[in-house]
Amino acid sequence: MNKAKPTVSVVIPNFNGGKYNRTCLEALRRQTLSPDRIIVVDNGSTDGSAEEIETDFPEVTLFRFPENTGFTGAVNKGIAMSEGMDYCILLNNDTEAEPDFVRALVEAMGRRDDVFSCQAKMLKMSDPSVMDDAGDLYCSLGWAFARGKGMPEEEFTRPAAIFSSCAGAAIYSMRILKEIGGFDDNHFAYLEDTDIGWRARIRGYRNVFIPAARVRHVGSASSGSIYNLFKVKNTSRNSIYLIYKNMPTPQILLNLPFFLAGFTVKAAFFTLKGFGPEYIRGIGQGFALCKKGREEGRRVEYDPRNLPHYVRIQLELWINVARRFLRR
Repeated sequence: MNKAKPTVSVVIPNFNGGKYNRTCLEALRRQTLSPDRIIVVDNGSTDGSAEEIETDFPEVTLFRFPENTGFTGAVNKGIAMSEGMDYCILLNNDTEAEPDFVRALVEAMGRRDDVFSCQAKMLKMSDPSVMDDAGDLYCSLGWAFARGKGMPEEEFTRPAAIFSSCAGAAIYSMRILKEIGGFDDNHFAYLEDTDIGWRARIRGYRNVFIPAARVRHVGSASSGSIYNLFKVKNTSRNSIYLIYKNMPTPQILLNLPFFLAGFTVKAAFFTLKGFGPEYIRGIGQGFALCKKGREEGRRVEYDPRNLPHYVRIQLELWINVARRFLRR
């Protein structure tokens, strides 16, 4: 880095998050490295939470959408408002960051120029001795999953390469964001962070888990529960779109037997949970979204110069099938 002190913003999406915002924002006041800018993007909240932020947290820059633009709409607006910063931290409002959270992420980003994002160590709010997310992985079954979820936090004490960062508590390079583009609004919510991390990987950039940046996380605060109709439908839809966007056709065909197995298992799982029809409808909507994405030119264009990165990613997708079941 050329600058003695890199500049960093924190972007927090809010949608009726009055139950969580105060804890999140007060934790940012206790940081050993204060962010240069804190931006809350409100997605048409009706619970008075935006007004509370405006009154009680004058240091926060608040932008208010009249309606819910989804996670992607909110964070893209926050990133645009972070123009001029070196880095942008995305942080869910149902979190409580420990005092060295910002410092650890900024210092990690400064160590290498090829790092696109660094994810914090996300711990369960109800029991911080248990992991919530130690970096997101993706496998050839078409599944994205949180590394280490539900495992003892002391088992995840070292930085590690990850497929992508969970955007609930991660820092991103503004320079690389300008190069690869922001979050895809077609996702609205879910798997948008896997998509953007994947796009960076195709260009040879890295995503890294940083255990020194610790944050407690409630989880599913906006959607309301681990499994619900909105989440199941959006996740299945975006799973199809994610593959179409980031894989050249030969790579899709190579992984097709794995995808068929993975989506069949998921369909059976959600049927047992009572969400089978919603999952199937989401799949259909995913194919429609692929058509929309093609018309908008959102598919990553294959560049032969990136072939070594595609090979590296493909090997990782196969390895991550085993990691999914070993939970590592």
